[in-house]
Amino acid sequence: MKKILSVSLLFALMLSFSGCSSNKNKLKESGLLLGVQAYTFHKFSFQQAIDKVSELGLNYIEAYYGQPLGDAIGEGKFDYKMDKELQQKTLIYAKSKDVKIYASGVVRCSSDEEWNQLFEFAKNMGIKVITCEPEYDQLIYVDKLANQYNINVAIHNHPKPSLYWKPELFLEQVKGLSNRVGACVDIGHFKRMGIDPVGALKKYEGRIKTLHFKDIHAKEEGKAEQHDVIWGQGVINLDGVLEELNRQNFKGLLSIEYEYNWDNSVPDIKKCINYFNTEIERIY
Repeated sequence: MKKILSVSLLFALMLSFSGCSSNKNKLKESGLLLGVQAYTFHKFSFQQAIDKVSELGLNYIEAYYGQPLGDAIGEGKFDYKMDKELQQKTLIYAKSKDVKIYASGVVRCSSDEEWNQLFEFAKNMGIKVITCEPEYDQLIYVDKLANQYNINVAIHNHPKPSLYWKPELFLEQVKGLSNRVGACVDIGHFKRMGIDPVGALKKYEGRIKTLHFKDIHAKEEGKAEQHDVIWGQGVINLDGVLEELNRQNFKGLLSIEYEYNWDNSVPDIKKCINYFNTEIERIY
């Protein structure tokens, strides 16, 4: 009996390993990079956020500015003005957990000097994408820096009255700018604004750099908030979003931004990742 149970357990483990391997292969084939926007864990330090990303089995994080670094890194906050010693300690800690700081934001700068400092910081940290919301009159200079540093810029669509809350506002402002300037598409914010995320992605074709990926609760009478939910349980057509990204041959970062159950969101996020892996297997 014990021998039979042992063989059964071994077979189950082999199936589990095979499934995990298949998921990783499919994800690699798709060119999509699944990570976490650190604001998901804003009640914790950046060190703890990295730990949680590692616990989730992911390798990418989008840092947000202002998050306390944590005891294992040092005093201070994640900020493009932090000194080089703290920058190095941050990179060393992330590497120790096999986590890459792929993007950072959402950030706004008030002067050319600050934009210069931000891009220099991103270069030192190996950051590939700066998620930001520049003023319209800053875009030409930001485009210049993006090409000078070979770092992509992803303009984010916070809800109204953000400068970029609907696709038409973004598209009008980036006319004539290089392909280094693109979009960080927050599909949740679009849905909250009554904009179809799949339709928005079609309009952004060729300009998408990253996404803030999420699903949200249906509107409820008397409640303004449409909070995040486990993927596949909300009102966003996530299958349609992934199918559209596949059609566009998008390759890049999808940042999980789970803004709910703040104190213990990891179990929910694991379910989101399971949903994602299932859909990647189906679509790609």
